Amino acid sequence: MTAKIAYDDVEVGTELPTQTFPVTRATLVQYAGASGDFNPIHWNEKFAVEVGLPDVIAHGMFTMAEAIRVVTDWTGDPAAVVEYGVRFTKPVVVPNDDKGATIEVSAKVAAKLDDHKVRVDLTVTSDERKVLGMSRAVVRLA
Repeated sequence: MTAKIAYDDVEVGTELPTQTFPVTRATLVQYAGASGDFNPIHWNEKFAVEVGLPDVIAHGMFTMAEAIRVVTDWTGDPAAVVEYGVRFTKPVVVPNDDKGATIEVSAKVAAKLDDHKVRVDLTVTSDERKVLGMSRAVVRLA
């Protein structure tokens, strides 16, 4: 499968559809099981507070994975992502309630590169705070 978006149809500044992803304590437990990362800062409020965190926090790799979904949904092909990197700037704090937290992701094409590739810059926030910095993906388009 190849990206459904044509390189020639994309301009610098093209905005990808913004998405919001819910995160609950149950989500974190499921991710811990899938990833094998059972660090108690991701599920034990008492422990998280004892080590100086405001509450339980989402796994950084979970946050990173949710963010790139904006790009993979846009391209229609996860394999179109040829590079992806972020800096973790703030944790996603997940309260123990029915709402949990949300991760908001917006993205836009920042540069057209050679070989039908574009660089997409992502803005990732939770509770109106930037949680990922320098979030960038290089994507090969059709």
